Amino acid sequence: MTTSDWDRELNRTRLHWVSGKGGVGKTTAAAALALALATGGHRVLLVEVEGRQGIAQIFDTAPLPYSEERIAAAPGGGELRALAIDAEPALLEYLDMFYNLGFAGRTLHRMGAVEFATTLAPGLRDVLFTGKIKECVGRTDDRGRHVYDSVVVDAPPTGRVVKFLDVTKAMADLAKAGPIRTHSEGVVRLLHSGDSVVHLVTLLEELPVREALETVEELDAADLRPGAILLNRVRPARLPTRSVTAAAGGRVDAGRIRTGLESAGLNWEDGVLDGLVAETVEYATRVRAEDEARQQLAATDLPSITLPEFTDGIDVAAVYELAEELTTQGIGGAR
Repeated sequence: MTTSDWDRELNRTRLHWVSGKGGVGKTTAAAALALALATGGHRVLLVEVEGRQGIAQIFDTAPLPYSEERIAAAPGGGELRALAIDAEPALLEYLDMFYNLGFAGRTLHRMGAVEFATTLAPGLRDVLFTGKIKECVGRTDDRGRHVYDSVVVDAPPTGRVVKFLDVTKAMADLAKAGPIRTHSEGVVRLLHSGDSVVHLVTLLEELPVREALETVEELDAADLRPGAILLNRVRPARLPTRSVTAAAGGRVDAGRIRTGLESAGLNWEDGVLDGLVAETVEYATRVRAEDEARQQLAATDLPSITLPEFTDGIDVAAVYELAEELTTQGIGGAR
């Protein structure tokens, strides 16, 4: 699959999970992806499941409650809503929806039984979260149309995402009959269908790339569909490609640099020139390592999407710029 395949396949996907190694910027990437998918008049829901309120921080809003709040408008009349899923209200909603136990649920809340149950069975928390997401994906209005064109989830990091997505399958095996089994089977069908895809965010560095590659293998083994590789914080090229190999090998013409500086009216000390040469070698070495990382990721045959680095940090304006960059690479628009 090549980058051009994003239009034909991934724009038709309705549930986008975004994962990555801690620190690679997966929440930022998820937010930018959600905005890009909303571009052109679409309604998109951005979901958080880790309780960090990262979405609220990025969009500079108050902490998100357990409700779908409008947080941004997308170019072309689109709308972005956000939801922070919490285990307790999700369990109470589940009991009310499938067992008509709204009153009993409130009693359980007063007794502290909800926290006890999710602590005793950690997998239950993940079942509740994926179940709520499935309800959002499948919800329709009074005319039978889906309420959301796409749902984007800021998913757990790569070390945990496959277990998170596959835990409902294990719960379905445990529950032999009744609403729990029916509900779990519906979640399993969605997560293992063409409507669900897992995108992986990485930096062009050894450890994040290795973890991304391992996660692709884990997703394939679990029959979960990998989506795109989102290369985050990619810096622009500072050296011609032909110069990178020589510089990475320590072959830098200091005299040529001095001549260039002098022609620009700059006359620097030898110590400064030596520092520039050392920085050039260091930069070229990093670029060569990044090229090797790109080649490793290309071997997955997944589309590769690039997100540029913002040296001043990420704010709302930066997320909109990232979303615009994603739309230029074929994400969002008419579908």
